[in-house]
Amino acid sequence: MSDKNTEDIEQSAAPLIEHLAELRTRLIRSVIAFILGIVVAFTVAEPILQFLLEPIEETLRDLGDPSPTMQYTSPQEYLFTLFRISMVFGFALAFPVIGLQLWRFVAPGLYRSEKSAFLPFLIASPVMFILGTSFAHFVVTPLAMAFFLGFVDVSSVFATLMQSATSVGGTEALAIPETDTGISITFFGKVNESLDITLKFIIAFGLCFQLPVLLTLMGKAGLVNAEGLARVRKYAMVGILLLAALVTPPDVITQLILFVVVYGLYEVSIFLVARVEKQHEDKLRAEGYYDDDYGIDDEMGDEDVFDIKNDEENLGESKNG
Repeated sequence: MSDKNTEDIEQSAAPLIEHLAELRTRLIRSVIAFILGIVVAFTVAEPILQFLLEPIEETLRDLGDPSPTMQYTSPQEYLFTLFRISMVFGFALAFPVIGLQLWRFVAPGLYRSEKSAFLPFLIASPVMFILGTSFAHFVVTPLAMAFFLGFVDVSSVFATLMQSATSVGGTEALAIPETDTGISITFFGKVNESLDITLKFIIAFGLCFQLPVLLTLMGKAGLVNAEGLARVRKYAMVGILLLAALVTPPDVITQLILFVVVYGLYEVSIFLVARVEKQHEDKLRAEGYYDDDYGIDDEMGDEDVFDIKNDEENLGESKNG
């Protein structure tokens, strides 16, 4: 092998090694931030658990349970439940650092226009996720718990015991009353199973609220357009109805709420994609590459337009440098 070929291989390998070293640094920082987030979240895991179980507590009290109580059936179950909460909320706490590390790794390979296009989505994504989780916790979960727990005869065995207090030897004692009307169905809630339902609602709605961000980003990349999204609107409605049937209890009100919210987000996505397209057309028109009758100039294809824009940006960056 000649010295020239060896030199070319070494020059091509050097950037790859630098990128891998940069990726390693970013991953280490992200993992450290995640671990610190878990530690911080674990210190407040019990208040977080109480907050997540509030919809169940309120539903039980509304059904007549004066002392809502949950149980765990294995020694390690409660600890693992707290650790699970710590992982979820630890990631949420560490996400700004993780997102920053991702941005710093990707940003050097982007043009200025691509940076300005991508950064708003990186900010909007966690905001929409928080809105989705809030909607799930304060609206959907209480409705779901009221539906699920509405099938039991009494909300908790403790309500039955407290209502059947009898006097034994001059003192009040609790006794299970005799019944002749069949078997009483009572709720013995497990902590991990109840938390699992709540987290599923939170994650599902948080992801559903990413729909405008995802479709707008795809519109920015030219993968979808507003006309195409509007044309498949009826299929989107069917898909959203199926989604509502899968992620919500068989309660018409809850399913209707989810359908209205997600379909509203779909319509917002169409509006945002149309706005992105208009901004792109205005920019091409200002640069002389857009024909009002035929769209992009016949003599100038999309690839040529983007090549010219990239060349202009490279020229501007070299001048600034």
